Amino acid sequence: MLSLALVMALPAFAQKDKRAQDILDAMSKSYKALKSYQANFTYASAGGGAKESYKGDLTVKNEKFRLLLGGQEVFTDGKTMATYIKESNEVNMQDYEGSAGGELNPTQIYTIYKRGFAYRFLKEQKQGGRTLEVIELTPNRPKSPISTVQISVDKVDKSVRNWLIINKDGKRTSYTITKFTPNVNVPDTFFVFDKSKYPGVEVVDLR
Repeated sequence: MLSLALVMALPAFAQKDKRAQDILDAMSKSYKALKSYQANFTYASAGGGAKESYKGDLTVKNEKFRLLLGGQEVFTDGKTMATYIKESNEVNMQDYEGSAGGELNPTQIYTIYKRGFAYRFLKEQKQGGRTLEVIELTPNRPKSPISTVQISVDKVDKSVRNWLIINKDGKRTSYTITKFTPNVNVPDTFFVFDKSKYPGVEVVDLR
């Protein structure tokens, strides 16, 4: 579930495609204008003979987010991250730094193209009555395990509909948005882990 973190915090040297940059900039601007949003999505991963598929839910409000995926819930209020594992009824608590490399940060997902990627317009394609503009991002760091990232953006409203991450070892990971709700009304407490709602949970404090 943290595979998107691998495409963050790279050196900022990239070749730019004007059409691709215009699409990405418009997409980024539209998300930055939102106070909050909620997205349902499907996650699929295939490679090395193994396949996984899950439904997920993501809610973002400024620097806060809450993610539900594959039996895990991740909470952060911008200061503390709590990762709850349903199978073991355990939660790991740790300090959260949104700009740190190696952490999943959905609040910055719409600006990662600005840091260390070459990108180009790839194609237009139809999906469920929508016209999507597909942009291909290529990391500039030679040792990156990522080969390419494809971002599909709705041509009309500039919303992201799909991410496809292709690793150099052939593994393919996709995130497909099935429902998107902008400016949802959620309290700040929604992004804080409340152990009273998880009877018998074991708290592992790593701070």
